[in-house]
Order: sequence, then structure tokens, then C-alpha cells
Amino acid sequence: MPTLPFNMSLAESILHILRELLPQQRPIGLHEPSFGEREKALTLDCLESGWVSSVGQYVDQFEHDLSTYTGIPHAVATVNGTAALHTCLQLAGVVCGDEVLLPALTFIGSANPVAYLGGTPHFVDCDVATLGIDPTALALYLEDIAELRGDVCYNRHTDRPIRALMVVHVLGHPARMAELADIAERYHLVLIEDAAESLGSWHDDRHTGSWGQLTALSFNGNKIITCGGGGAILTKDPELAQRAKHLTTTAKEPHPWLFEHDSVGYNYRLPNLNAALGCAQLAQLPERLSQKRVLANNYVQAFEHLSGVHLHQEPPNCRSNYWLNLLLLPDVKARDTLLTTAHTEKILLRPFWTPLHQQAMFKNSPRMLLPQTESLFARGVCLPSSAHIIG
Repeated sequence: MPTLPFNMSLAESILHILRELLPQQRPIGLHEPSFGEREKALTLDCLESGWVSSVGQYVDQFEHDLSTYTGIPHAVATVNGTAALHTCLQLAGVVCGDEVLLPALTFIGSANPVAYLGGTPHFVDCDVATLGIDPTALALYLEDIAELRGDVCYNRHTDRPIRALMVVHVLGHPARMAELADIAERYHLVLIEDAAESLGSWHDDRHTGSWGQLTALSFNGNKIITCGGGGAILTKDPELAQRAKHLTTTAKEPHPWLFEHDSVGYNYRLPNLNAALGCAQLAQLPERLSQKRVLANNYVQAFEHLSGVHLHQEPPNCRSNYWLNLLLLPDVKARDTLLTTAHTEKILLRPFWTPLHQQAMFKNSPRMLLPQTESLFARGVCLPSSAHIIG
């Protein structure tokens, strides 16, 4: 553990620890990709094959490998995580006028696809232990505002259907899925898991994405593995999988030469070139997870005796991928002081995303009281978390 000099401010103490833990080169990004010879070999093979767009052996292999790793039978690769989530919501039956329950403490990419479909995000609070939706608070809230009319859940205050519950595994930590799945069943909500950040995270020996009818993954450049872009839809339902693949391939009817389409579809399939990169990255996932666990443990040991801060750790009965390591400070002033001083040294710490109910386009969306969301946003700072930081 780094030894702290006397009479240092909290921000100076944290920076002193980071200087001793992290490499000397600057800048140090929040979460950077890492590529090796295997990535070069597979992408070159794809280029030489000429099959670089949305059809090819690497797309098929990537989908197969994702399904095998997660234990979820069907995977449909998409061009990015937002496309995957948009398709999940459409498959869930979300239409104009519907509401979708989702956390306020998440990246805006969770809410935007709801708006694409003419729906309304309905924001709920989070659980400090998991950072995901708090099922206890949600259950009490729905008792007050929700009612079943036949098989459809309605918001008593807006008179709109509440169609789905979207659970986000924030920073890679699994949410309390068994309880949330019970709530979804009780209120006849389609359960969607936004697992964009949680590839490699497990709860009770089940991979994230194993509870929902539909799950979205992301392989953006800042994720634990990357295709450059890329995403995927996971489901246990073969009919939903077939429909997902159809919709993301412009809803084109199979035919050797005719271009017949049976509905409005999307050009959302992952290019073979990106899938080749993804195959090489996915093969390294176990090693990445081990490296990130070592880094997380190093952070725990370094900060455990520093008064005034708390390093967030994986929830009980979970094995998180530790996508980003979160340090909680006393208040927003301490947070902003640390961010300012760290950036002067080119250590690129980041706060949580600004909560979605504070974003201009969603400020009038329905929401419950959000005390934990606002507290975590005011106090949280994400630390450099690239797997290769530890060497």
C-alpha cells in the first residue's frame, strides 16, 4: 500500500496513491483497448477474403462464441450496442406512447432507443450495493403508481402503458435480477437487460443477460472487449432470435436475387471485419478478467485506510468484471476538486454520467424520487481501469 505523507488534502492523498499505482506515462485514459497479433491476423484474413460487410464466417463465429461463453442460446451481432437495445425494445412491443422503466443512473444510450420508438423513459432509483435498480424501492413505487388492466400495466398518473423494465448492470456489477424478474412478472412487464458494460459478470453462476427475455451487449472501444463498435442481442427464445436477425438485416425475405422486405427493418448487422476483431478479443476475455480483478484488488488495498473515501466492490454472490472501478468521495466539492487536479496531471478520471432526469430532453419524463442516484452522481469518480494497466 502506498505510504501517504502527512498533512495532505484528500485530493492530494488520492493522487499520491494513483501516482504510485499507475504507470508513469501520461495521459492515462479511463478504459483503453488493447490489441495484439491475433487481432491483426484475423482482421487481415477477413480483408483478404473480401467478405468485410455483414455476411461472413467471423460474424457467425462471433455469435457462436458469445452464446457459448454466456450460456444464452442465441446471439445476434449488431453494429453497436444502441442498435441492439433499439431492436430489443421493438421486439418487446414498445410503441409510441408506452413507458419503459429504467434507471436514471446510466449512460444516455439506455434511454435514447426508448425515444426512437416514441416511448417515454420512466426513471427509477438505484441500489447503492449494486449500482443497478433497487428492487425494494421499485416494488413500493409500483404499488403506488401502477395498476394492471387485463394483461397490461398502466401508470395511474399518466394513463400510459408501462411496457417494459430495462435493468442496467452499471459499471459491470450485476443487479439484483431474481427480485427484479419477480417484479417484471408480477406487473406483466417485458424484462430487458442492458448488459452493455457487464460481459464477463456473473450472479449465482449465471451470466448477466440470463434473466431477461432480451439482452443487449456493447463492444464499443471503451468496453472490456471491442470490435471497434459492435453490439449483440442475446435471448433464450428462438423465435425472438430469428426476428431480431430479420429486423437487423433490413427485414429482407430470403431469395437469391429479389429484394423483397416484409416490414420496416434496419441495417444493423455487425460487419464481418469488426466481427473478426471481436473473435480475437473474446478469446482473451478470461485473461482480461483476471487482470482487471488484480487491478481492482490493488485499488482496494490502496484505499482501504484512507479516511473519507470508499471503493465500490462487487455485490454479494456476484463475480463482476470490474469494467470501471468506482471511488466514492464525501461530497460533490471533493469530487470536483479531485477531477480538476487529476486532469491537470493527465490522469483522466471521470464522474458518473449526468443522471438522465437532469438531461434536457428527459427532464419532464416521469420518475420516482431518486436520492441514491443523485448521491452517487455527486460523490462518484471512476478510476483508470484498463486491463493492461497492471502490465
